[in-house]
Amino acid sequence: MGKVVAVGLGPGDPSQMTAAADRALRTAEVIAGYSGYVDQIRGRYPGKEILETPMRGETERCRLALEAARSGKSVAVICSGDAGIYGMAGLLIEMAGDTEIEVVPGVTAAISGAALLGAPLGHDFAVISLSDLLTPWEKIEKRLELAAEADLCIALYNPGSRKRKDYLQRACRILLRHAAPETVCGITRNIGRDGESAAVMSLRELEQEPADMFMTVFVGNSQTRRIGDRMVTPRGYHLGGQEQ
Repeated sequence: MGKVVAVGLGPGDPSQMTAAADRALRTAEVIAGYSGYVDQIRGRYPGKEILETPMRGETERCRLALEAARSGKSVAVICSGDAGIYGMAGLLIEMAGDTEIEVVPGVTAAISGAALLGAPLGHDFAVISLSDLLTPWEKIEKRLELAAEADLCIALYNPGSRKRKDYLQRACRILLRHAAPETVCGITRNIGRDGESAAVMSLRELEQEPADMFMTVFVGNSQTRRIGDRMVTPRGYHLGGQEQ
């Protein structure tokens, strides 16, 4: 029997893929994934058997990958970012039975987007998806409320789509119940891909920002500062007499 490796591709640029992820894809006989992610790496790993399914085909994708592994093949299931953070690793393990599953970590958008902005997650933080496809909005709202009340920095995934045009605005209104309008925030778009961009703004300005699925949002805590075009949440290190 073969095994399945859940592989995080990182943000998109091959230079930000981990060495372990690259090795797993080079040694796999079969690569399975969402067709959009397969297109990102198709030319980089020629000669592989490809199993691809459309968006929302996650269960079928895992079933095909596990069937290939049970026939004796080595299989890599690819995910954007990290395989275990909003990725396929959990579903694979749930469906695996006695098939061996290995999880290879990748660089998730909270990390790669934070690097573009500077250091917005320098202290405790929460990661929250605004997609209500699998999570009721009432639960998302409660998580936003409690994270803001706890003064956590927050990375927001899936802030908007064609069907969820106002979800970021709704989230900002919830956060503003506990956070000041001047709270430093940042947005990143197309991390590691063409059109990559980053911008720093206030929470009040963020409320007016159009959102899409190519965007990752960062909301600072009460100590987060804007330094030039960077967003920094201090860890609290002593600056050796320098003004803080």
